Amino acid sequence: MKLLKSSLLGSAAAFAAVGAAHAADLPVKKAVPIEYVRVCTAYGAGFFYIPGTDTCLRISGRARFEGGYQTSYSRQYGNNIGDTSGYQGRMRINLDARTQTAYGTLRAFVRLDAGARTGYSGVGQSGTQQRIGQAYAGIGTDQFGRDSQYMNVDKAFIQFAGLTAGRASSFFDFYAHDFEIAGATAGSDIFSTNLLAYTATIGNGLSATISIEDPVFRRTPIFSPFGVSPTVSTGSASNFGVTVQPTPIFVGPGRFGLVDSIEKSRLPDFVGVVRLDQAWGSAQLSAATHELNAGNLSSAANAGGLGTGPILVPAHTKNTQGWAIQGGVKINTPFIAPGDALYLQGAYGDGAQLYTGYSNYTGSYIQSTTTIQGQKFAQYFSDATINPFTGQLQTSQSFTAVASYLHYWSPEWRSAFFGSYGEQSFSQSARAAQGAIYGLVSGLTGAPGFGTNAVGVPGTRFYQLSQALRDTYQFVAGASIIWSPVKDLDIGVEGFYTQIGLKNGRAIDLDKNPGAYNLVTQINNGSYVPRTASQDSVSQVRFRVQRDF
Repeated sequence: MKLLKSSLLGSAAAFAAVGAAHAADLPVKKAVPIEYVRVCTAYGAGFFYIPGTDTCLRISGRARFEGGYQTSYSRQYGNNIGDTSGYQGRMRINLDARTQTAYGTLRAFVRLDAGARTGYSGVGQSGTQQRIGQAYAGIGTDQFGRDSQYMNVDKAFIQFAGLTAGRASSFFDFYAHDFEIAGATAGSDIFSTNLLAYTATIGNGLSATISIEDPVFRRTPIFSPFGVSPTVSTGSASNFGVTVQPTPIFVGPGRFGLVDSIEKSRLPDFVGVVRLDQAWGSAQLSAATHELNAGNLSSAANAGGLGTGPILVPAHTKNTQGWAIQGGVKINTPFIAPGDALYLQGAYGDGAQLYTGYSNYTGSYIQSTTTIQGQKFAQYFSDATINPFTGQLQTSQSFTAVASYLHYWSPEWRSAFFGSYGEQSFSQSARAAQGAIYGLVSGLTGAPGFGTNAVGVPGTRFYQLSQALRDTYQFVAGASIIWSPVKDLDIGVEGFYTQIGLKNGRAIDLDKNPGAYNLVTQINNGSYVPRTASQDSVSQVRFRVQRDF
């Protein structure tokens, strides 16, 4: 037995030796080297080298749930109102790529925002974002005007040696609702526009920027009395825009023609900024120009068919330059609590309403908006009117002032307190001129209808009560409380109050008298006395859960 065991072991050893000899004769395949992802520490936490390059990349993002409640004063038949709640789920993906060069850091940054939003405009889905192609409406029976999918290329820019080119936040903006959830205060906040800018770093925290910016996202419509502005809440899936916006002007005795008041693109907006960043905070002075460029007079210069006199106005509307200025300061107040800060900001605009941000709460890519459900009268947001006697543009004026304070009760708990006030005004001559053309056009058979955009004939009762081109004000006040139990997780609630009002006089109450604008004659002769209002208000609450990574 012992002999057998020794024989077997010997045989195994022999086979092993032979196998090893054969293996030594076979080619050995070299393992592919593994290139591990390396951490990049040059630009802060989260960056890593893209394998095979010297470019550092950081991937980050956000997930958000938001629900809201807004008071509603009306459930009018067929007007797609009566909702008080809204919800949204949002996502964000950021890619930040940086490479060190002999000229400094070369950076490319892209951000994609997307989400699903439901509920009435102002709480859930946004009609403004649908109008500028950032959201897409559902068209079901119960969904249209209440449901939209949101998609926006929020950022896509390149930075190199002081140059910024691409889609980015406007350099004009300063506060931009940094401490707010809903962003309800009046103030400029164009977070996505196309631009080409150069920033010069002077030293000691001082910098200066010249920016050429896309004017489309800063346009508030030129006033048209015919009310053909695009809408997203009529119930018609096809009524999403217009190709012409006729505005009447006098062309001779008893005659009028039509100017297309949809703005054309020619010059960009020019923005200049001086900014100071110090340990105590920041300060910024901004200025901008904004061209208003309307269309020509139509060839049908005898529209209305009255009179045969000569044409008395030029064949086109002369372009004009709107402008705006803004000043702001941010003061860090760590002596109250670490992280505390105060923003103060003021802006004034002439023919450049979106630079002051007066319409920020409601949006103004149509000339009159009613975000408050059952709103008593519409606010008119127009950069200019077209004088029907001269065919030239008459600009509106607006200003806003905002204050916002962030306070940390503890490292996990913080609150923001904010408020704003703003006004928009039209000259008396501009409104009276629109009343004069109303007096001509409204009496013609087959002439377009004015609807709620009617100005009325100056001196009449209807003119005094019409909502069109009235000087208005807006006041906003609110506060929030946010809990951050762990890093990059926010759970918070915000409430705010918004009041709009007329600076002078009263207007027809559209909620109580929805058909009053069809009763012009009766209002003027006293046979119908409409309900009126001088101000309206709404309260809103937002709840948010947000995780950044």
